[in-house]
Amino acid sequence: MIKTLADALAARGYETLTQVQEAVTKPELADADLLVSAQTGSGKTVGFGLAIGSSILEDDGSFAQADKPLALVIAPTRELALQVKRELDWLYGKTGAKVVSCVGGMDMRDERRALARGAHIVVATPGRLRDHIMRNSMNMTELRAVVLDEADEMLDLGFREDLEFILGEAPEERRTLMFSATVPKQIARLAQSYQNDAVRVTTVAESKQHSDIEYRAMVVSARDVENAIVNVLRYYEAPNALVFCNTRAMVNRLTTRFSNRGFSVVALSGELTQNERTHALQAMRDGRARICIATDVAARGIDLPGLELVIHGDLPTNSETLLHRSGRTGRAGRKGVSALIVPSSQRSKANRLLGGAKVTADWGDAPSADEVFARDKERILADPSWLEAAEPRHVETIEALVATYSAEQIATAYMKLFAVRQSAPEEVSAAGPSGGRDGGRGDKGRSGAHPREEFGPSTWFSIEGGHEAGAEPRRLLPMLCKAGNLTKEDLGAIRVRDNQSFVEVRKDSAAGFVKALGNSMKIEGSKVTALDKAPDLGGPSSRGPARRGNSGGKFDRDGGSGYKGKSGGGRDGGGYKKKPYVSDEKPPQSKYVDDGWDNEWADHKGGGNKPSKKKPKKDKDAGKPGRHKVKNHNPDLTERHEGAVDAKGPKKPFKKLGGKKPFVKGGKPKGANDPSKPLFKGKPRVPKGANATPKRPRKP
Repeated sequence: MIKTLADALAARGYETLTQVQEAVTKPELADADLLVSAQTGSGKTVGFGLAIGSSILEDDGSFAQADKPLALVIAPTRELALQVKRELDWLYGKTGAKVVSCVGGMDMRDERRALARGAHIVVATPGRLRDHIMRNSMNMTELRAVVLDEADEMLDLGFREDLEFILGEAPEERRTLMFSATVPKQIARLAQSYQNDAVRVTTVAESKQHSDIEYRAMVVSARDVENAIVNVLRYYEAPNALVFCNTRAMVNRLTTRFSNRGFSVVALSGELTQNERTHALQAMRDGRARICIATDVAARGIDLPGLELVIHGDLPTNSETLLHRSGRTGRAGRKGVSALIVPSSQRSKANRLLGGAKVTADWGDAPSADEVFARDKERILADPSWLEAAEPRHVETIEALVATYSAEQIATAYMKLFAVRQSAPEEVSAAGPSGGRDGGRGDKGRSGAHPREEFGPSTWFSIEGGHEAGAEPRRLLPMLCKAGNLTKEDLGAIRVRDNQSFVEVRKDSAAGFVKALGNSMKIEGSKVTALDKAPDLGGPSSRGPARRGNSGGKFDRDGGSGYKGKSGGGRDGGGYKKKPYVSDEKPPQSKYVDDGWDNEWADHKGGGNKPSKKKPKKDKDAGKPGRHKVKNHNPDLTERHEGAVDAKGPKKPFKKLGGKKPFVKGGKPKGANDPSKPLFKGKPRVPKGANATPKRPRKP
């Protein structure tokens, strides 16, 4: 290894190199093109910094006067490019290297002046680098090495055309090193096109789970996702934590909510300026902020010191993103936790992501408020401050506290002060049937589900008021749980009829339900009565939530809903069907008058419908000469007029028709395009509004 680089590693505290660093610094690969795949967090940045040293440094391990760039490093994001620049600054600090960055969001004029003054190594993003090349401010004629860091991410972000342009402008006699967490077909094709006999370097750690990261999958209900994130942050109390979201809107929402709760939090998303993103990361490094809420723009290459916790607030889109997100923790031998917040409906997606990433997660529930308080107690008792001696400036205050207050009072005050500094945990409800480890979806008959357990012995209660009073099962359920001190599991069927409602309560909870209601036995003014037996729920008024049975239809335990004979009816065939029409019954009449019509109706009592009593409509044109028409008949005009007979004798065709010729298809009435000749006589209407279109006046 080159001495100046070895001294920089020693000063940085490096005792041994990682697997990827050892693999790319082998003497036999000093002049070869490399295609390297290694897990994120394995030290790739230092690895390619060491790999290109033999190609760009002089024999004495230093640089000559800075002029045209000798090495080019391309990174997908601004944050990663600036981080690579910082790493190369200390690695090449003893060589006299001049490292220049060219990234979007920065002042391009400053970058052009820096390039004009000379640079040894340029670290850039693809878009900004292409702009410099096209403006002739980036001279690539002396390049000896080109490094593509996170090449797969650059292709995913749509930089393929930019990369092909940049590599096409670079000298043919150069080294090309591609570093990527994965090597899909696109990377392989790019390597074949722009590398010469590239050596494939794969580390052993690539094929197995990162041993320094603990994966945890926490199933929660959809409405408790944000509360679960709060409890995870409070449970671990990591020095630095990173919360990933899929959208900028979610980043802004969580940032605002956590700031209001007292968390020291910063945001990192694509809508922020480069200056704002740089300050956010610097706040995390300085300790001024403890939580960073970010989109996947920060998933690649960002190295935050002391990052022990990564939370996937939104599940990633693919397994590669899951690995890159999780790889922000557990770096360089440090331990870390990657927590997936999994809504009940997305459990199967989480399983696919974990399977594709070839990692194993511990499934469970999100930490509850009680578990957070228990963890706080452990941290308080294990704090080393209890064993430290008091500072001289605090001795007088401590003696005054001990003399004034008891030990219990001092401890109480300490706990109150501790609680003020911490955000209170949230109550997280159970995920429900769909959140079980068996991947069930709830009721029987649904995908991946298991049969619902039998409700068991129960007691029925009646409640005054039904549909006519606006009662609905969705309103009765929370009302019963709150007033009767019950849970959803304590309630069975809820049936609502027109004037009364019925609810089934588990027998073990019935006594507590009655006790909670008290002597009045009322819920919001409605009388509640215990029944000796299950009510008769058959009939058309029996509506409400139903249980699903083996037949696939909906019914209560006594089979009280549904139409008779149809799928979904009760077990005993309860319900009702439409009453058939009896032909010998007389239709209802308000006043019956014997007008002789029944004699005619008697001929039809054998079946069928009663003939209509309406009189036929009188032809308006009846008796008018030349106007005889036949219904649904459109005779030829000539035929109609030749057959028309007037009282004064036959008429010629097209006479006595108002003096107008018959309408010809495609023709226009005379004067249709002349605005001075209105189509109708009469006073035109005044339009409403200055720009309103005048309406055609009615014909007088």
